[in-house]
Amino acid sequence: MSASDRCLLIVWWSVTGGSLALAEAACQAAQHSGECRVRMLAAPRTQSSDLLEADGYLFVMPEMLGSMAGQMKDLFDRSYYDLLGKIEGRPYALIVCAGSDGTGAVRQLERIVTGWRLRRVADARIVCTHAQTPEAIAAPQSDRAAGPAGGSRDGQSPGHGAGHGSVVSRPRRRFRPARPFAE
Repeated sequence: MSASDRCLLIVWWSVTGGSLALAEAACQAAQHSGECRVRMLAAPRTQSSDLLEADGYLFVMPEMLGSMAGQMKDLFDRSYYDLLGKIEGRPYALIVCAGSDGTGAVRQLERIVTGWRLRRVADARIVCTHAQTPEAIAAPQSDRAAGPAGGSRDGQSPGHGAGHGSVVSRPRRRFRPARPFAE
């Protein structure tokens, strides 16, 4: 199978723009590599047929209240049984944009793709924006997540890191807030 025959599907959902910026950076990096065709679809527009036609997946989502964002969960709810037994062994990777932790969304997605028997090709990337106040959470996160020009502060290619947020390659085991909760 030639590179032009293979297709990477980037499925994303974003509320503040952080996950979208990460998805766009990853899309640009994948297109630049020339290793495959790249499609990028928002989760609500993604159908089972889109997932079936792709050869591999990159899921990009925010963590919301310690869980996978609802629009991403809806995609998996709509597609799970249609694809069961039909996409086994296909590669996937995951990027989560989170305010403080991100591991809840990682755990949820990993349980779902275990049922589909997808093959993880990279550890989940958690990009932490450190947004902890209502104002910071509501503010557009695209600059925090993707950094200058969609690149990363550490010199890695776009889609591999973050500019103003910190990147956690492996999920932390326990949640530790950046500062104590106010009473």
